[in-house]
Amino acid sequence: MKNFSVLLTLTLSLFICVNTFAQLSKEEKKEWKRMAKQMVKDPAQLKTLMENEQQLQQEVTTIKEENQALQSQLDNKNQKIDELEENLTQIRADLSAANSELSSLQETGAAGATAAAMPGVVFKVQIGAFRNKDLSKYFENNPNFAGEIRDETQKITLGNFRDYWEADTFKKYLREMGVKDAWIVPYKDGERVPIKDVLEGVISQ
Repeated sequence: MKNFSVLLTLTLSLFICVNTFAQLSKEEKKEWKRMAKQMVKDPAQLKTLMENEQQLQQEVTTIKEENQALQSQLDNKNQKIDELEENLTQIRADLSAANSELSSLQETGAAGATAAAMPGVVFKVQIGAFRNKDLSKYFENNPNFAGEIRDETQKITLGNFRDYWEADTFKKYLREMGVKDAWIVPYKDGERVPIKDVLEGVISQ
């Protein structure tokens, strides 16, 4: 039985060699014939050769499987990287929007927030308008000292008065103290409005 297996293996090898001969040059055919004769004389060498070939085929198959597994892991990691990049892009967009909103709030000044918290008509006394000077850091926790930016000019105000005549008295005190440019500015529902828009209510008071 063992001899039969060796002969069968030898026959298959010779069959493969015969099919391959058509693609070989004359010198290659001679060399293969010589090697085939030598294997016929030494079946153990042929057996070793076939076993080595099977082992190599198994190693190739294992390498291919490992390569497929690594490729799958790489694809998963690339997908995760794409997701993280999308998240990062969204975070950057949200941060940009937040910075834009913060800049807008800084431009309108803390006075807008204070006035917005007081619905209806509120009177303030403007004491000056300045360019290239930012006093907004002093507005926090000072509800009676505020400002807003209009036309690249920061306009500083003092006080929050419901009554126009109280604001007018405060304005006069400031002028007596040397603030010659002090004048009254009205806000309605947090928005600065012309005095004529609230003048009727002032007169009725």
